[in-house]
Amino acid sequence: MQKFKVGVVGTGSIGKNHARVLSELPDVEFAAIYDADAATAAEIGGRLGVRAVSSLEEFATLVDAATIATPTPTHFPIAKFLLEKRKHCLVEKPITETTRDATELADLAQSAGLVLQVGHIERFNPVLSALEARLTCPQFIESHRLSPYPNRSIEIGVVLDLMIHDLEIVLHLVRSPVKYVDAVGIAVLSRGEDIANARIRFENGCVANLTASRISPEKMRKIRVFQKDAYLSLDYQSQTGEIHRLEGGQIFRETVEIEKDEPLKRELAAFVECARAGAQPKVTGHQGAAALELAIQITKQIQAAKV
Repeated sequence: MQKFKVGVVGTGSIGKNHARVLSELPDVEFAAIYDADAATAAEIGGRLGVRAVSSLEEFATLVDAATIATPTPTHFPIAKFLLEKRKHCLVEKPITETTRDATELADLAQSAGLVLQVGHIERFNPVLSALEARLTCPQFIESHRLSPYPNRSIEIGVVLDLMIHDLEIVLHLVRSPVKYVDAVGIAVLSRGEDIANARIRFENGCVANLTASRISPEKMRKIRVFQKDAYLSLDYQSQTGEIHRLEGGQIFRETVEIEKDEPLKRELAAFVECARAGAQPKVTGHQGAAALELAIQITKQIQAAKV
């Protein structure tokens, strides 16, 4: 089998991890790296034995597919350029700054028969697979995503930076139109909100309560899903979980068996396989756009409350 040629655009904190994982994937030729910071690209390329190129145009001649891990404002022009060059793309979240741009990319990829995957990495966490296998009809979902101040992605607020992961997951699990959103948030160290809470009611009656903070002294990534006669409590970070069931009037607790693995490795391997086969990815451009639309709605509600 001929190796599939993949490259990375962007060598910041996330892009460096993309490069590391791609260099380890079997049946993949890690063909090129491009970054506006040529020195960083050259350093990573030299360490991994990958060609660092000086332009996006040159990059496009060397790859079949690309992962884009650059600042959010650059996602749209870079992805559009590569899609027009008929390259499959994985774009880190949030997919773009606006839903209009996100929809344009999704439509462009669809019409060209190209894979456009959005980097909602928790969809590849083994914890979520364990949840999906036990899910019936969620009635209430609670999620907490907390982290210390990142000193990156501060051009966007915590909703677009962190909460968007959980928004995409909740939309995926509930699969019902949003009926009502009530959101609050405050800025502490950034211009945008650093801590936020959103309560979302869906048309099917499910309610989701999401909290995200990037000014926490510790990291936390947890989700609890309540359904009839049971609830699941799962930890994305430790990849552990348990289910509580009501049987015969008694509550029984059971540990959820989870086969641990690196979500980024699973995500990039899945992207390569989808691109190679022309298959639909787990998180499509349109799904990424839907998560972005909800995140923007929440962000606007928070901003309006400050006026």
